[in-house]
Amino acid sequence: MTERERELEKRREEAKIGGGEKRIEKQHGKGKLTARERIELLIDKGSFQEIGMFVSHRSSDFGMENQKIPGDGVVTGYGTVNGRLVYVFSQDFTVFGGSLSETHAEKICKVMDQAMANGAPLIGLNDSGGARIQEGVNSLGGYADIFYRNVLASGVVPQISAIMGPCAGGAVYSPAMTDFVVMVQKTSYMFVTGPNVVKTVTNESVSAEELGGASAHSTKSGVTQLVAQNDVDCIAKIKNLLSYLPQNNREAPPNLSYEYGEESRPQLNGIIPESSNQPYDMKAVIDHLADADSFFEVQADFADNIVVGFIRLAGRSVGVIANQPYSLAGVLDVDSSKKAARFVRFCDAFNIPMLVLVDVPGFLPGTDQEWNGIISNGAKLLYAFSEATVPSVTVITRKAYGGAYDVMNSKHIGADMNFAWPSAEIAVMGAKGASEIIFRREIAEAEDPEAKLKEKEAEYAEKFAHPYRAAERGFIDEIIQPEETRVRLIAAFDSLEQKKVWRPEKKHGNIPL
Repeated sequence: MTERERELEKRREEAKIGGGEKRIEKQHGKGKLTARERIELLIDKGSFQEIGMFVSHRSSDFGMENQKIPGDGVVTGYGTVNGRLVYVFSQDFTVFGGSLSETHAEKICKVMDQAMANGAPLIGLNDSGGARIQEGVNSLGGYADIFYRNVLASGVVPQISAIMGPCAGGAVYSPAMTDFVVMVQKTSYMFVTGPNVVKTVTNESVSAEELGGASAHSTKSGVTQLVAQNDVDCIAKIKNLLSYLPQNNREAPPNLSYEYGEESRPQLNGIIPESSNQPYDMKAVIDHLADADSFFEVQADFADNIVVGFIRLAGRSVGVIANQPYSLAGVLDVDSSKKAARFVRFCDAFNIPMLVLVDVPGFLPGTDQEWNGIISNGAKLLYAFSEATVPSVTVITRKAYGGAYDVMNSKHIGADMNFAWPSAEIAVMGAKGASEIIFRREIAEAEDPEAKLKEKEAEYAEKFAHPYRAAERGFIDEIIQPEETRVRLIAAFDSLEQKKVWRPEKKHGNIPL
C-alpha cells in the first residue's frame, strides 16, 4: 500500500468514528445506535455507497475553525433495501449533537436531489439538536433549502422520516412534510418549542416526553404514523413499509408472486351482528380479505374510529381505508377525516389502488366538532376521494348514512366498483331517527307513542334500511355475500389495472386546508 493509499484509509477510519469512542459509548448508553449502525441495519449488506465522507464545515466563528470533524454530523449516500434503490441521510449525534450546519444541509440536499432525479425513496434518520447556533443564519438557510426540496419531492418519491433522537424547533418541519414519520419510544421527541419555553410563556410544567414524545404524537397530535420500541424495531418498520410502496410516482407498487387457492372466505359470513347497533371489529374483516399476515396498519393509535394501512391482495399492494365500528360506532369526526384524507392522497400520488370498507352512521355531532372545523375537515376527505384517480373499490358492510355515505368513496365521487353486503343499510339516516322526523305528528297523536314509533321504524327500515334501492339506481354495482368479497375484489382490481382517467388541466386544486 502506498503512502497516499494509507493516508486515505486513515482518513476514512477517522471519519467513521464521528465524534469519537466516548461519545459513541454515550450514544449506546442512551439505548441509541450510531448513525452508521442505523444505516448498516437499513441497507442491504455491502450495497451502501457513501457521499461526502470528508465534507467539513466552513465556520470560523467561536473557535469552530479548530473543531472540524469529517462528515460534519451526517452520513449520506445510497444503497438498496431488499434489492431496491433508496437514498438515505443519517444524522450523527456524536458530532456537534447532530446539529445542522450549512455543509450538513448541503449533504442532505444533494441526496434529496439525487433521489428525485433517479426516482428512488428518500429515508431520513433524524437525530439532531437543531440548527448549529455558531453559524447563525447559514444554518437556518440550510433548513429552508431542505424544506423546499421536501415540497419538490412530495408526490414524486416516497419520503420517510425516522425520529431517533431529538427533533426540535425548525427541524420538525421537514419530517412533517414527508409521507411517513416513525418515532422511537422514550428516546425521540418532536416539538416546535421545548418544555423550558412552554414553562416561561404559559407557566405549564411538562416533560419533553409528555410534550413531544412518541406517545403524545401517536395518540394526540397524529404527527407520527408509526411508533417503534427501539432503533432496531424502527428500521424494521421502515423496511416493511417500503415493501408496499413503489419507487416513485411513475411506477406501480410491488406486485408479489401469488399462488391462487381457495379464495372464498366463509368466516366473513358471521362477522356482522344481528343488531345494527352492536359493534364488531373491522380489522377482522380486513384480515380475512387480505393475503395472510399482510395487513400493515398506519397511525393505529390516532383517531381509531377509522383504520388505514396497506394489505396485499393476491400479491398486489392495496391501501385500505375502513370505518371502525368498535370506536365511536365508526363515525367520522375531525381527526378521522384528516387521517384518512392524508392517506388517500398518498395512495393516489403513488399509484396504490384503494379498498374502502364502509360502516359509517354519519358525522359526529357536537359543539366541539363544529368549532374545530368538522365542515372543512370532513371536506378534506371528500376532496381527497373525489380527486383520486387510482383504481378504487368500495364495500359497504353495514351502515352508510347521510353525507358520510357520499364521502366514503361512493359511486358519485368516482369509485370504480361499489359492492354491498346484504346487511348494508344505505339511507339518509337510521330508521329510528328518520321515523321520529317523518312521522312526528302521527307518533305524538298515537295512544301508544312508543309502539307507533316502533311500527314506523319498521316501516322505514323495510323501505330504506337495505342496499336494494341503491342497487336499483346503479349506485351499488352488485350485492354480494360476504364470503365472496375477496374473490370479487381480486377480479375488480385485476380489471382496473390499466385504468386511465382524464382530469381538467389546472395548476392544482385548493383542498380545504
